[in-house]
Amino acid sequence: MTEARTAPLEARSCRQEKVASTALAHDYLTQRGGAERVVLAMHRALPDAPIHTSLYHATTTFPEFAAADIRVSALDRIGPIRRNHRLALPLLAPVVSSMRVDADVVVCSSSGWAHGVRTEGRKVVYCHAPARWLYQRDAYLAQSGSGTATALRVLDPYLRRWDRRAAATADHYIANSSRTRDLVREAYGIDAELLFPPHGIDTEGPRSPVEGVEAGFVLCVSRLLAYKNVDAVVGAMERRPDDRLVVVGAGPDAERLRGLAPANVTFLTGIDDDELRWLYASARLLVAASYEDFGLTPIEAAAFGVPAAVLDFGGYHDTVRDGETGVYFPSPDAAAISAAIDRLDADPPPPAVVRAHAETFSPGRFRADLERILAS
Repeated sequence: MTEARTAPLEARSCRQEKVASTALAHDYLTQRGGAERVVLAMHRALPDAPIHTSLYHATTTFPEFAAADIRVSALDRIGPIRRNHRLALPLLAPVVSSMRVDADVVVCSSSGWAHGVRTEGRKVVYCHAPARWLYQRDAYLAQSGSGTATALRVLDPYLRRWDRRAAATADHYIANSSRTRDLVREAYGIDAELLFPPHGIDTEGPRSPVEGVEAGFVLCVSRLLAYKNVDAVVGAMERRPDDRLVVVGAGPDAERLRGLAPANVTFLTGIDDDELRWLYASARLLVAASYEDFGLTPIEAAAFGVPAAVLDFGGYHDTVRDGETGVYFPSPDAAAISAAIDRLDADPPPPAVVRAHAETFSPGRFRADLERILAS
């Protein structure tokens, strides 16, 4: 269990001014992904709110969390689980159910677990996706151990009941994309409000060149998991021997991908934000081939005026305007990706248009909309 302290949030409406204690909850802070960037944006909006989470591994998530008030579950004491959260998947339902958050308003950043925390206050759920290990299991667990996958299949009826009960405890549901809104309605029968996440990267911050990388490359920023389809992006480079692909990310698929990659593919891990800013600003285009419910990286690239070639799927329909800020390709295969790169190279959109699109996903707009929701 965790114990929460109260923290002031000044929330204004047209009728009255009130002060409420607030807290944040997130599934686990063990990686550097889009969901974790959203939690950082929430933390900036609510800097005094503690963050409740099942697991926290400082060396594998964003360093900015070190300054936050992080409250962890008892599960965090188990080192192997803290370093590999997938080992904990069958255990997280009872663990999260035991986490009590004492605050007037709890904002749950959830992709399957955080919406199950207990509270007497109001619960606002920001949903990145209904639990992928329940509703998109085969893709999500492709690199997990057989024991974890088997345990989840055995526990499936219980976990689905728990998940739906947890969703029903929310006073307000928010979806991060049009696709997620549809999935929430399908899974829970809830009509969620739509609030796009912010791109979360400071374009004016310092930039540090990455040694051995020259400007003008194709960029792919992704966790290295099967459903991200990075292998298809890597495969496209076999058709483009004079091109250069830079892949930024880590994950259980890393060794396999390195074995597949031709010589014109560079893999980078442990990149800090100064280096990431330089990579985005120095790329000529981004490629994203994953089955994403939102898909943050095209917006991060767009903030630097860089267009994206993306899979014609899901959240990319919100984040990329086909023919205006990037192009779609129909399937995650090497030929389609290479053809999309050729289309962008032949007719790149003006950087100013791309940057203007990214402004609709600015941190300032996200914060204002989040504060409006909490005030209501």
